[in-house]
Amino acid sequence: MTRRRHGKPPAFLSVGTDDGDMRVAFVSMETTHHDDRPGTRRFERLARLLAERGHDVTVFCARSWEGDPETVTDSDVVYHGVTDSPAPTSFALRLPWALARFDPDVIHALPTPASQVVAASVGGSLSRTPLLVEFFGDTDPSGSRWASRALSAPARIVAPSEMVRTELRESGVADDRLRTLPESIDMDRIRAVDPADDVDVVFAHPLDETANVKSLLLGLAELRDRDWSATIIGDGPARGAYESEAEDLRIDDRVEFVGERPLSERLAIYRSAHVFVQTAYREQFATELLWALAAGCVGIVEYQAESSAHELVENHRRGFRVTTPQQLADAITDAGEFEHLTVDDDWDAYDHDAVIGSYLDLYRDVRDEYGLV
Repeated sequence: MTRRRHGKPPAFLSVGTDDGDMRVAFVSMETTHHDDRPGTRRFERLARLLAERGHDVTVFCARSWEGDPETVTDSDVVYHGVTDSPAPTSFALRLPWALARFDPDVIHALPTPASQVVAASVGGSLSRTPLLVEFFGDTDPSGSRWASRALSAPARIVAPSEMVRTELRESGVADDRLRTLPESIDMDRIRAVDPADDVDVVFAHPLDETANVKSLLLGLAELRDRDWSATIIGDGPARGAYESEAEDLRIDDRVEFVGERPLSERLAIYRSAHVFVQTAYREQFATELLWALAAGCVGIVEYQAESSAHELVENHRRGFRVTTPQQLADAITDAGEFEHLTVDDDWDAYDHDAVIGSYLDLYRDVRDEYGLV
């Protein structure tokens, strides 16, 4: 079978420079020790990546550690306990003065609780420091009386995808105050992992009601007369129902449910697989799809109104957008025309260094606007 070369994904990231250390205050009353949402994980990962590159990073948060220390350090990031536990009113009252004492170059906050954004804005005024807000889209600050102020106070609001950016624009945020910066991945880590045993199709997502594995299974069932194998990674309350669905469709002998797997094992599977299928109903950013694309998979995305996954493949030659199980089956067949890859260098633009560089460029841009060169 003839296979054709792949094209490049859209180049929308700036080429970041890392000339000079930045002193960055991250504001998140609740850390991943309190609330393990994807947006909180992204925020703390950004803090760690900046600290690893020599920048002075402090997270202003509620304490999650034992004992009396006001600060603790983890992975080069300093965590400053503003309050003993999550308490929005007390946290907002104490935060401005803590930020002013730290005297940061830039303040970077999560959007909820909205009162912390307003308090961070006051801290920015005291220290003449610009404020940015990281809006992942998995929290809703609109129920707070501070919500409108929280959206108007920052110099910039960062979204992970154009879908989330559009949601913010529809909430009244001016487009010139919005910036889209994606999730980042470690390309060197992909290259360092040995591929696992060959598999044709792979899927990865928590197996809950949002995973929509049924679309994948229906598509695979259309290909019963062909030779293929599929691996489904993930666990959750709907796993039993999805396994029963595969059995009812008489494809359970070729679909393996392997449960949750650590990232290193998932990467090994992606490097061995030919196709990654994304069907989930809701994704602010399809991080697992990005890992798989960078590991050489052809991407097949079933379009969903509340998912940004299609953004990763819409300008990518090794990608397909579909809307029905029959189209999904056809795309799996058509994917056979592409050569098998174990890494796709075109996704280097999403490497940690590239995305961190874009954040640093953004920090410098807002400081320039404040006249703080």
